Amino acid sequence: MTVAALAGAAYIVAALLFILSLAGLSKHESARSGVIYGVAGMAIALIATLALTITDAWTTGAVVGLTLLLTALVIGAAIGLWRARVVAMTGMPELIALLHSFVGLAAVLVGWNGHLAHPVIAPQLVGIHNAEVFIGIFIGGVTFTGSIVAYLKLSAKMSSAPLMLPGKNALNIGALIAFIALTVWFVNDQQLWLLIAVTVLAFVLGWHLVASIGGGDMPVVVSMLNSYSGWAAAAAGFLLNNDLLIVTGALVGSSGAYLSYVMCKAMNRSFLSVIAGGFGIVAATSSDAEYGEHREITAEGAAELLASATSVVITPGYGMAVAQAQYPVADLVRRLRDRGVDVRFGIHPVAGRLPGHMNVLLAEAKVPYDIVLSMDEINDDFAATSVVLVIGANDTVNPAAAEDPGSPIAGMPVLHVWDAENVIVFKRSMAAGYAGVQNPLFFRENASMLFGDAKDRVEDIIQAL
Repeated sequence: MTVAALAGAAYIVAALLFILSLAGLSKHESARSGVIYGVAGMAIALIATLALTITDAWTTGAVVGLTLLLTALVIGAAIGLWRARVVAMTGMPELIALLHSFVGLAAVLVGWNGHLAHPVIAPQLVGIHNAEVFIGIFIGGVTFTGSIVAYLKLSAKMSSAPLMLPGKNALNIGALIAFIALTVWFVNDQQLWLLIAVTVLAFVLGWHLVASIGGGDMPVVVSMLNSYSGWAAAAAGFLLNNDLLIVTGALVGSSGAYLSYVMCKAMNRSFLSVIAGGFGIVAATSSDAEYGEHREITAEGAAELLASATSVVITPGYGMAVAQAQYPVADLVRRLRDRGVDVRFGIHPVAGRLPGHMNVLLAEAKVPYDIVLSMDEINDDFAATSVVLVIGANDTVNPAAAEDPGSPIAGMPVLHVWDAENVIVFKRSMAAGYAGVQNPLFFRENASMLFGDAKDRVEDIIQAL
């Protein structure tokens, strides 16, 4: 059997492992095996690609390709290992956004190479090839700059407020029409300036699409960019005639799109508006005076409430991730359960900065999977709950979403924590959340504010207990 045939078989095995990886990652209990399947599939794919390149260099004497591949492997592995070692969990969302940008840029470069290399193509397939080049560059360009903007917003290097250019939807639609027109033109006349034009157009559109989306909706944007990166990889696979890239790109693209759809339903957002970058709106921050005075509580007071509680629900958010409070939270949960208190977690679908952010943190702290419930599973139980601990969450527990039709987040499903007997909100200050919307929960009669670093406050409660 030839090396090419073995590589083809290896690609099939890798594709199957990627499918198993997605299946494993869909559940807490199988997530670790899902990661292992994914790593194994990528290792097999890299080894097969390396074997093909070595064989080509051996038979043709051309070692440039092999040298470039080995150089890329060494540099990529070094950067990957370094970033994986030093990145904090709070930095994971922006790291993922940045990695998406690399996929987009790779698709752009593959597209340009597909044109400049002048490959020998059957006459009846020339038009298809040219369309592949153009579409691949466009998808990759949108993914590249869109992911860069997402990275800048998530890392607070750029304002999370949405960019509101006059006629922004018309600009987006006009860019898509221009892309279609340029594609038809390029298929019939392969002018270099057309490639330059579509590259610039894609870069500008990607930047505008994501810049137009507000910070509160960024988790959906991250999953949508994940989908874009998959389609960019698939487009590169068509150009390179690589079946594994096509299959893998389609898997990532379709799963990312479905995840975005699920999250849009959870946030009461339009799926089409995510793709169009049109649902970000400026949220006016209300003053505290509009809601009255807030009440504060000490760690000792919180400990007394918890000690006398029969049931406790913890609703974490990005603040827990920033404070790295998941470890003392897990310790608090163990102590309360040892006292016979029924403790559970309520996780909003978009809590944190990317899908599953809170689940990963809690799993890292060895919190049992069976007490970590989704919003739909826990929402009806708040009315019978003694104490709710809101640790670093804000927009996902905002009653304005359910009660104020004029709120920028009106209609967004939220955790109904205000129905509980007592609510303790862990925050550093009274500042609005990432969406820029004030939270009336902070001023409810059954709510108390526990200010300070979430990790320190939880540890204080443990000491008081």
